[in-house]
Amino acid sequence: MKNTNRLMIGAVAALSLGFGTSAMAETTINVSSWGGPNHGINTIVWPTWKAWIEEATEGRVTLQVTEDLGPPNAQMALVADGVADASWIFHGHMPGRFELTKLPEFPTFKEFSSEAASSAYWTTFQEHLAQGEEHRGLEVMAVGVHGPGQIFSADQVETFDQLEGKRLRTGGGLMSDLADAIGVTGVALPPTGVYEAASQGVIDGAMLTLEGLRSFRVAEVLPNTLTVDGGFYRGSFAIIMNPMIWDEVSAEDREAIESVSGEQLSRLFGYMMDVSDERGVEFAEELGNTFTQASEEDIAMLREVSDELIETWADKVSRGEVDAREALSFFRDQLDVAAEEESIASRVVQQ
Repeated sequence: MKNTNRLMIGAVAALSLGFGTSAMAETTINVSSWGGPNHGINTIVWPTWKAWIEEATEGRVTLQVTEDLGPPNAQMALVADGVADASWIFHGHMPGRFELTKLPEFPTFKEFSSEAASSAYWTTFQEHLAQGEEHRGLEVMAVGVHGPGQIFSADQVETFDQLEGKRLRTGGGLMSDLADAIGVTGVALPPTGVYEAASQGVIDGAMLTLEGLRSFRVAEVLPNTLTVDGGFYRGSFAIIMNPMIWDEVSAEDREAIESVSGEQLSRLFGYMMDVSDERGVEFAEELGNTFTQASEEDIAMLREVSDELIETWADKVSRGEVDAREALSFFRDQLDVAAEEESIASRVVQQ
């Protein structure tokens, strides 16, 4: 990327998000962010990672963040083409390119934090998934998952039968597979489109995270939530960097940045999702929203569907050194390990 473009992007970021650049910085990593100004990616993840990087490199490397360089599904191309140096991507936005990354999305039917899951996911990615080279041409700095995806609806729903024929927002990946399995019509929409679509009656509900109740004002238009322990699904993300800018960083500073990325940055991403979910539920409860646990009968059906989807997925993606069943088993073991480790909370920069 030309220096003039970097300076322009950096100036916009400083004005829009208030992330100042250290006067000592020799290298600025320009981050494209598609979350809104109040999204946790902008208020928690980027400011904290920036502080960590500046501390680890003694101020030689910093971050600048710019919003609205492109839609969510364009972020990988923006980084690959050098328009931005780094970004965060949702793997479900690029069906066909990413298949191994469905691993953490399948329901587990037990509660666990997104922080623990993201830590476990990073370890699993390093041990089992990276050799699949689905992120070829990019540097993967972290991976993560969002919180439990639940079903929000205009009318209160207690059983899957009541959802049959309804139009629910889905976002790709496992969501679409589950929508088909429970007999609903999936409508592809970004989270930002749910409020308008629901208020106009275009959709009857949405598969979305608890964070969306507040962040995307879903609680105002879809006041009923059907829940499953651990979520109907999780969503898979990665924080990526252009290898050209990575090569420009000195070996010393690359090592320093890696020390505050990887598992640590993955934990930070998951922590952010946990905080965002808590705020979403609090917002919904203040509005008087209902929360209904799925019945044991429906959960049993969902387990069967999930097992079938896992088998189909594992047969499809297992190749070469990648054994998907082994990787999934490893991931679920790592969930318990990660949950016992110290939280990243004390190291987070709150904005």
